[in-house]
Amino acid sequence: MIELPWLPAAPDDFIERCRALQAVASAGRGVQALAGARLSARQAAALSRVIQRRLRDGGGLHPLAPFRLGVLSNATFDLLNDFIPASAARHGVAVELVTAPYDQVMQQALDPSSEINAAGPDAVLLAVDHRWLDLDRPALEEPAGERVAAALGRLGSVVEALRASCGAPAILQTIPVPAATLFGNYDRRVRGTVRAMCEEANSRIVELAEQTGSYLLDVAALAERVGTDHWFDPVRWAAYKLPFAAEAFGLYADMLGRLIGAIRGKARKCLVLDLDNTIWGGVIGDDGLAGIQLGQGDAKGEAFLAVQRAAADLRDRGVMLAVCSKNDDAVARAAFREHPEMILRETHISAFQANWLDKPSNLEAIAKALNIGLDALVLLDDNPAERAQVRAALPEVAVPELPQDPGLYASHLSAAGYFEAVSFSAEDRLRAESYAKDAQRAEVMAQSRDLGDYLASLLMQIRFSSFDANGRQRVTQLINKTNQFNLTTRRYTEAEIAAMEADSAVFSLQARLSDRFGDLGMIGVVICRDLGETASAWDIDTWLMSCRVLGRRVEEAMLATVVAAARGAGAARLIGTYVPTAKNGMVADHYRKLGFAQTGADPSGRSVWELDLAAWTAPALPMEIVDGSGRRRAPADPAPPDA
Repeated sequence: MIELPWLPAAPDDFIERCRALQAVASAGRGVQALAGARLSARQAAALSRVIQRRLRDGGGLHPLAPFRLGVLSNATFDLLNDFIPASAARHGVAVELVTAPYDQVMQQALDPSSEINAAGPDAVLLAVDHRWLDLDRPALEEPAGERVAAALGRLGSVVEALRASCGAPAILQTIPVPAATLFGNYDRRVRGTVRAMCEEANSRIVELAEQTGSYLLDVAALAERVGTDHWFDPVRWAAYKLPFAAEAFGLYADMLGRLIGAIRGKARKCLVLDLDNTIWGGVIGDDGLAGIQLGQGDAKGEAFLAVQRAAADLRDRGVMLAVCSKNDDAVARAAFREHPEMILRETHISAFQANWLDKPSNLEAIAKALNIGLDALVLLDDNPAERAQVRAALPEVAVPELPQDPGLYASHLSAAGYFEAVSFSAEDRLRAESYAKDAQRAEVMAQSRDLGDYLASLLMQIRFSSFDANGRQRVTQLINKTNQFNLTTRRYTEAEIAAMEADSAVFSLQARLSDRFGDLGMIGVVICRDLGETASAWDIDTWLMSCRVLGRRVEEAMLATVVAAARGAGAARLIGTYVPTAKNGMVADHYRKLGFAQTGADPSGRSVWELDLAAWTAPALPMEIVDGSGRRRAPADPAPPDA
């Protein structure tokens, strides 16, 4: 078994703990805690059976997000299926597997009544390789590219058939390239070799994923990490049709699990850094600024530079950075301000906790300051005792194991994949900087006489528009990541969002906010469905907002825009539903505050609300409102977004 060294060892009584979970009313946290360990094949299978049994019997696995995964493969996938639910639980998702018989990819996709299509999966994994794509032998006498074109046509037809029959997006795999060559070093220069065709196919698989709204599982990159001599197992392929070496099953399942977690919005958002012997060598309080190890020309100094560089790269793609260190605050900050070799500077850090409190308390303070959950944090800490304490006190926080040699810290952090992404937008790139701007806004608020004075001083401008191709990726990301200010927490794929754009019965709204400190990007989404002439009402399917704009009266501006559009379409009522979850209690009174009247409720806490559009009056708001065409509107008279 190829180890996952960033995970802690499983407890000795792991199997007994799995059995005990069967009798627990709500076992989700226990499942996730066990999944966070480094598992053997037997342990992974035992935990996966617990997950599948509870899902099949209707047992609760909160806070794990449910996900039904269909699997189509040209290989024998049964043994791999023992790893997938356990690995997905590690990344915050309870996966229910729906599998098809061996090598029934095309048949299952094209038959609307097949097991896969009938199950209504959230996504379908197309675990096919170069053999299924007919790229396993040279094509030296065929026209260049014809074999690859045929392979991609076949794959594309499966994707489209699944979309048409069950509406599920595909998870496409890149193809590991077999190690054997035909021409040796000349292989890449002959287009018809297996290597050249597989590499060309991989480029086109990426394009197919973009074109069809599919997700991408980069198995080729994983095989490169393992080494293709070890990845391919011709003996077991011939005997059992195993897709690749069984020793890599756990590693593959973990990569798939983190992708599914990212699809469900479970990827981590903030890297929390310890200081002494984590991002520099030595103890700054004892060794002084000049005595810490950091910089070129020294093996340890360069290793710590690599850690800082990795953290800075994550920040550049939108991951927030924080500091959590048992240290004197002034001494700790001095390194960021004054050490000439530091890559990270104080301005890179969104939350700085350097004191003598215990680390769990400081991590809770960081999460509160950044307005994110503990399950969004990753702690990088060289001290095994501190790691164990945090895991015990705050199991939601991800805490990777670290080796003795700091030269391996950066690679361990990267391999763990805590910050998996399924999209990358302009808002992502600017997120970390935007959180720094929030601190400036907080300073202004502290100096303001009252809330109205503060809001007016921000010089806010809110822009509304319907969903479109430019914002689609970010809309999907918000829908799948927003948990707190989210009235129904319904999740949609990018393809489903694209379908809404073309649906005349759907009203969609994306909101972007800026103020004198900068652009906060997209901060709100509303989806309404026209219930038809008989009902004369719009149903609010989805209403979510970034918690960063709470208290700015943005929800009132969004409602005013929705009301204007509904009135224009001839609706007389808006109907809103609140579906309670463990995280969205803050919006239980959302509709009441906006003037809706409650019309229904059930024991689960779900409530239904209604707004009489004829009786509603638009408020004066402390912001400029701009509709989708760029036309400015008076704050009290917003217009609906352009279609």
